[in-house]
Amino acid sequence: MPTIRQIVLGLVLAAGVLAPGQVLADRPPSPQERSRIETMLRNEGFSNWGKIELDEDDDVWEIDGAHASDGRRYDLWLHPDTLAIIGREPDDD
Repeated sequence: MPTIRQIVLGLVLAAGVLAPGQVLADRPPSPQERSRIETMLRNEGFSNWGKIELDEDDDVWEIDGAHASDGRRYDLWLHPDTLAIIGREPDDD
């Protein structure tokens, strides 16, 4: 029968395995980051958009459903530092 010490050790080891995945979860922008991103989007001709979050696994900003000047909506991926658009895909939702 396992001792309390073995059980606690097992729980600590299990928590260590799960913790890295939680650290790399997506996160929303800070107020300063949001302001920079929204300014860039407006300068690029986008009028409104959905959720903005940093995908920490891929290290890119993701913007859902950005309305472009061509009348279409796009999901965008931005470089985390320069905010350059590094990916664009039509949002067919």
